[in-house]
Amino acid sequence: MEKFNPETVTNFVKQKQWPAVEGQEYLLGFRGLLVVESFLWTFLITFAPNTVKDATISVDGPLWQIVFRKTLSVLFWNGTLIYSFFIILSARTLAIPFFTAPGRVAIASAVVRRGVRLVIPVAVSLAIITIAFASLGTQYIDDFKTFTNNIAIATPYFIQNAFVYFNSVYQLFWVTSAFFTQSGNFAFPSQMLWTINLIYQQSFTIFILMVIVPYTRAAWRVKMAFPFVLTAWWVQSWAWFTVTGLVFADMVMHMDFKARAKRGIPLPFFQTFRLPAWLPALVIMLAGLLMQYLWTAWKPGQVLDELIYHAPMYTNTELNVNVDPREPQARNDNYLFIFGFWIIFEMFDFIQNFFRNPVLVYLGKRSLSWFLVQSWIIYTVGIKLFMHLAQGNGSSFDTANVACFFVCLLTTIGVGEVFHRLVDYPADALARLFFDWLTAEKTTTTTTA
Repeated sequence: MEKFNPETVTNFVKQKQWPAVEGQEYLLGFRGLLVVESFLWTFLITFAPNTVKDATISVDGPLWQIVFRKTLSVLFWNGTLIYSFFIILSARTLAIPFFTAPGRVAIASAVVRRGVRLVIPVAVSLAIITIAFASLGTQYIDDFKTFTNNIAIATPYFIQNAFVYFNSVYQLFWVTSAFFTQSGNFAFPSQMLWTINLIYQQSFTIFILMVIVPYTRAAWRVKMAFPFVLTAWWVQSWAWFTVTGLVFADMVMHMDFKARAKRGIPLPFFQTFRLPAWLPALVIMLAGLLMQYLWTAWKPGQVLDELIYHAPMYTNTELNVNVDPREPQARNDNYLFIFGFWIIFEMFDFIQNFFRNPVLVYLGKRSLSWFLVQSWIIYTVGIKLFMHLAQGNGSSFDTANVACFFVCLLTTIGVGEVFHRLVDYPADALARLFFDWLTAEKTTTTTTA
């Protein structure tokens, strides 16, 4: 039996966590932008919910907050748009290692490592949350909600024992529907941990489809994506977002998408003229953006109406009339905006060069760590500081909010870096080491036989 060599672990930890794919580093930078927006959303819905699109509010706040909600929040701290972007981005990037070097080892590695890679950081984060609320309690959050009249956030569910904790973590990587209504998500401040659950489940859609890609005709892969997306949309499955991300990865890596898009779209009756691809993409993007603004500024009461016009997956009704607004929303407006944006995003070098900015790439590499620490920092450090300043010292809400913003931001940067180095990065190294052990065992068995 081969002896354990500590240098093996060291070598795996020193390996790059993200596969170096020349020319596609901008995807990490874009992820960095999304994590900044997610921090803004979490902070603002906690301390200034009147500035947040779709937030439940009791009374309108100051005029500047209403203006922010109806303008800037649609683009820069829109919760449904942010998690929709994350889902498509995950699908866009997950298949890159396999597309770079197709083979059975690549697909096996992706499937085996995915669970280990995500379970450990999520479990550690949820453990920290459980310990924090066991020490601090949650009554101070109820007091904060009463003091600020904030009905947009919920008091986190308290995990009472190790058995409930185990079940909470386990379900996050098992359930395939009702993502929002599970104890792990309720225990997570901001109640957005379900995004990890959904992205993990949709990974298997990618794993199944990406194996087909290298062995089928390129043109038909794109053509067949349209009925697939339409069907997934009709049954309100997140697969229409996921498959779209996979198709973009396929077109970029196998079909020279950028060059073809820049040549334009041929028109049937004007053979000498090609329609610039960015033009219909811009129209689609603006259509989605217009819908967002209409639901925010004009008809907020009808924001959920579009979700009705789907086939329900688990009931016998003709349409999806029993919509739970808390559940993840695969929305038309988000999809149109993202689809149009992504065409332009993959076309132009100057946009991609912007997202290669070292700061954004740095944040992108730590996006999971930021996501897993920012909410409980805001709900502990932020809320405690706010109550001390506003209730204890009599500071104005605006003053307390500004102080909390900078304290929470700096704390998230520091704690996020520690979490990345002590939990997130080692989890990836452990996943690679685990797969290496599995394949080494297989190799040894084959050789002996």
